[in-house]
Amino acid sequence: MRLVLLGPPGAGKGTQGRRLMQTFGWPLISTGDILRKAVSEKTALGVQAQHQMNQGLLVGDDVMIGLVRERTSEPDTADGYILDGFPRTVPQAAALDALLEERKQGLEAVVSLSVPETEIIKRLASRESQEARVDDSAETVLRRIEVYREQTEPLVDYYRGTGRLVEVQGVGSVDGIYAALKTALGLER
Repeated sequence: MRLVLLGPPGAGKGTQGRRLMQTFGWPLISTGDILRKAVSEKTALGVQAQHQMNQGLLVGDDVMIGLVRERTSEPDTADGYILDGFPRTVPQAAALDALLEERKQGLEAVVSLSVPETEIIKRLASRESQEARVDDSAETVLRRIEVYREQTEPLVDYYRGTGRLVEVQGVGSVDGIYAALKTALGLER
C-alpha cells in the first residue's frame, strides 16, 4: 500500500506512521529524514538542498520531488510505503501523481488526521517541555500551524476531489486513533 499522512504539526502523523510500519512493514518515509540524509551524504540533491537552506530558502519542489523519487525507488518500497511530510503543496501532490503514473502505480489512500488547533498547541507545548525541540516554541508552533493552513491544508480538498481522502479523528488515545486509522483504511490485522 502506498499512502500519504496529512495533518497539522503535532497531529500524530509520525506516531501513527511508525505503528503502520511496525505492523505492516511498509517503510515510513519522512521527507525531513531523507533531506537530512541527502545533505549529510552530500548527494547531488543534498548539495542543492543545502545551498537553498544556506540562503534561507525553503527547499524547492524540484529537489523534494527528486528526493522522494529516489527514496521510493529503493527495494524496500516495492510493497508500499507511507509518506510523512510530502506532499506539502498541491504542486507537489500533482508531481507525486505524475511520478506514480509514470511508474504505473497508484496512491491507495491519503489519511487526513484531524485535530483541533487547541489540542495541537497543547501537544506541541508538551512535546517542547519533554524534548526541548527548537521548532516547538510557542511562536514557532503558531507559525507552523499558519504555514500548514496556507500551504498544506488545501491538499485535503485536492485529495477529496480524487476520491482518495480518508479522514480520521486524531484525538483520543494513540491506540484508539490507530484502530480508527486501520478501520478507515480497511486494514484489519
